[in-house]
Parts: sequence; C-alpha cells; structure tokens
Amino acid sequence: MPLTQLLILALIQGVTEFLPVSSSGHLILLPSLTGMQDQGQVIDVAVHLGTLFAVILYFRRDVALAASGTLRLLTGRRDTPGAELAFLLLMATIPVILAGLALKLTGLDDALRSVAVIGWAMLGFGLVLWWADSRSPTVKTDADWNLRDAITMGLWQAVALIPGTSRSGITITAARRLGYTRQDGAKLAMLMSIPTIIASGTLLGLEVASTADAAAARDGAIAAAFAFVAALGALTLMMRLLQSVSFTPYVIYRVILGAVLLWIAYS
Repeated sequence: MPLTQLLILALIQGVTEFLPVSSSGHLILLPSLTGMQDQGQVIDVAVHLGTLFAVILYFRRDVALAASGTLRLLTGRRDTPGAELAFLLLMATIPVILAGLALKLTGLDDALRSVAVIGWAMLGFGLVLWWADSRSPTVKTDADWNLRDAITMGLWQAVALIPGTSRSGITITAARRLGYTRQDGAKLAMLMSIPTIIASGTLLGLEVASTADAAAARDGAIAAAFAFVAALGALTLMMRLLQSVSFTPYVIYRVILGAVLLWIAYS
C-alpha cells in the first residue's frame, strides 16, 4: 500500500479514535468517497493497536492501577481501588462484546457499513451528545464511578457498533447524562476503550493472522506508528480543551458531515 495512503489512514484513525466523531465511520468512508482501495483488516488492526498504546501511555497511572487490580480480582477480591476499577471496566465491556458477537454471527455488521447509516448516526448521535452535554448536571467525578454507571455506560457503548456513532462520543454522552464532568466523563470513556480495543483487535487479529505476509506486516507497523503519534496528540489536546470548552464544536462538525453524507446517499 502506498505510504501516502497509510499516513492518511493512520492520521484519520489516530485523530478520530478518541474524539467524539467516529473513527470507524471515517475509515469506512475514505475508500467509498475517494476511490482509494479498501485498507483491509490488517491495517484496521494495526491502527487500532497504535491508538491502544496511545491511550495506555496517556492514562498510564490508571492503567497500572487497573492492571494490578486485575491480578487481585482474579483471586476473587475487590478490596482495593485497582481491583474495583478493573471490575467496573470488565462489566462495562461485556455489553459491547455480546452485541459485537451478535452482529458478527448474524452478518448485520456488514449491512451497517453504508454511507446512509453513517450519515444518520453521525447527525443523530451528534445531537444527542449536544443535548446531554448542555442539559445534564455536573456533579460527579471519576471517583464516583460505580457498578450501575459502568453498566449503563457499557450499554451505551454497545450502540457504537453502528458505524458513525462514535464509541468515545456515545460513552461520553452517557457519562454526561449521568452527571459526570466533561473531563472525568471523557477519562472514563477513554479507559473503557482499552478493553474494547483489545477485544476487537484480538478478534480481527485472529481473522487475519493466517493471511498476513511480510509486506502486510510492514505496512501495519508503519500505520500503527503513525496512528500512535496522531492519537496521543489528539487525546492530549482534547483533554486540555475540555477544561474550558464544551463538546459543541464536535457536534457542529458531526451535524455538517452527517448532512453532507445524507445528501450524498440520497442524491
């Protein structure tokens, strides 16, 4: 694959993965709207790995806490903050895994990959984000995260399997509706992305492991590196901006893009 296309794919994935604008929707649209060859699952896995490493590095303290808690959780104990965090992340991930398997087994995952679906999801869920962000209280921090909220956010996260929804966007929407601050809601959404990306990456990785060759592995490594840098930069910028800026700029972008896509789909 040409280096230019690898760079474009990696930048799109890296920049959009953690912004509430749907990375999968943009990746699906790229070949549909530009005529570029479909990047294939090897590159999909690679760019997701790049973004995974970026979020792990950015939230390394929380990740280390959850990792140590996972070991304790395996012994059946939830008596430390780390074990509790690991447990809540696990519970928040179960809905999207079950929903993803259901879509895969029924074949509906391919049926949803259309410009019209992405357009409606981009527009509709963008407006839902605006509603939740502007109308919800700001009374909770990440320290208040509990089992009920984790499951609720996990159910909302499962909706992100519809291309164009945005996994980070829908979980941030849920967090804001539950009363979390913008920064802490975004932080919880980012931490929830780690087991989700691991689960989806593992599934895709198993599918492509037998077909990948040296050239594909090289392209994947390049794409992963570019995606890592782009994701780390986008994540850092967003978390800083949330100290003083709402999610409205992202909503405006989603509404405009969604309207354009619907015009393309139905014209």
